Amino acid sequence: MTWAKFSACSENRIAANPDSLEPRYQTRSGVYREGGGLGSVHLSWGHDEYLYHVVKDYLPEEALYMIRYHSFYPAHREGAYAYLMNARDMAMFEWVRAFNPYDLYTKSHERPQVNQLRPFYEELIAEYFPGQLRW
Repeated sequence: MTWAKFSACSENRIAANPDSLEPRYQTRSGVYREGGGLGSVHLSWGHDEYLYHVVKDYLPEEALYMIRYHSFYPAHREGAYAYLMNARDMAMFEWVRAFNPYDLYTKSHERPQVNQLRPFYEELIAEYFPGQLRW
């Protein structure tokens, strides 16, 4: 399928959706309330959200925000969707931004010395998590 056909097909589907004619959905915030907080916003459900749900009972809120939102680049890099955030989100996104330099583009070309690193990480894991997690 060519891009033009795909684009036209997508536009037809959007136009056929009755919500496209609903005035309350044609606002900047759509179905969401401005300042309502990211906890009420539905983002794509991927590995970040999955890990968040696995660890949410064990880690501090700052770590949970880093896990849950570190791939939400439009928000933490570009400042997009700030109108949906509440004061708590704004404060917690400082942690997301602080974490970001250690997330992508930080992989070393050298293999880590697993035997040297393992004790540190096992101790860290034991500090925050029970012996068995519900995956």
